[in-house]
Amino acid sequence: MRVPRPFVAYLRVYEPLSSFEEPLAGLLRGAVEAGGLDRADVTAREREVWLKSQLYAPPSTLPGELPDGRPAPSSLRDILVIDAAEVPTDQAEVGPGPLVCPLDLRARSAAAMVGFLAASSPTLRAEVLLSQTPENVRQKATSVLADLPSGAVHVVSTTWTVPLPWFSLVDPAHRHVVTATRDDPHRQVYWRVAMGDARRRVERARTLAMQTFGEVGPTKVLADTARWLANFDDRSAVELDYGGLVQLLDDKELVEDTSAEDVHAILDAIEASDPTQVGTRFERLRSFWGDLANREQAN
Repeated sequence: MRVPRPFVAYLRVYEPLSSFEEPLAGLLRGAVEAGGLDRADVTAREREVWLKSQLYAPPSTLPGELPDGRPAPSSLRDILVIDAAEVPTDQAEVGPGPLVCPLDLRARSAAAMVGFLAASSPTLRAEVLLSQTPENVRQKATSVLADLPSGAVHVVSTTWTVPLPWFSLVDPAHRHVVTATRDDPHRQVYWRVAMGDARRRVERARTLAMQTFGEVGPTKVLADTARWLANFDDRSAVELDYGGLVQLLDDKELVEDTSAEDVHAILDAIEASDPTQVGTRFERLRSFWGDLANREQAN
């Protein structure tokens, strides 16, 4: 029996190799020549790297890091690779290929630690950090993030759901669906979009969301997403991937999912001052994603 994949969805950026400087570019070229990771193996690889980090001493070791604090050479070669021809475009250009998405596990873990320090109680911090001080942990995490070549991680993720504003980046017609068995890692739902098209769409969505919601809620998510996308090469590609969430949905739910269409219809309705259509589409989204939220609470 296969171990279930984590119930995690992803937003990824794939950059042209030409956007990276040496010596990282050389490591990435070698990883591309080796074929990179199969996307079906990504969550297993992430789990493996995290578990290895728990075996190291000192306890401050991050996933994808050696015990002395240096990035593990193997983790620098953990990448997904796609061809520029696999990315639908509207008004933007992509490439030249191949396009690569480093998993950035060490940096993503550092970013998560910064978030934990900001949101957790002193009692919880003391229990998790053991003998380390919050100041030392924050300093180390900040240093790791400062070393990112693009200034940002190439992958952001969420558990149990997809933030609805993310759907505004993609073209609903370009969804890719694979309906393998639920425990098969090849079971997939994802969209790809040119960076220029994603930036244009997210800015339109942010402007319309501001009219309806103000600066909070969906508008903040869109603003944060726009700032994140601005860190990368203009000819990159963006991928919205349901990841392990596909294990929670049956084939009918996957095929008939209209989340991207509903979000775009809401944006069009806001632009057309049609509150009835906004309400109708939002209720459909709340029904679909509310079912997943209920499953999270049950677990």
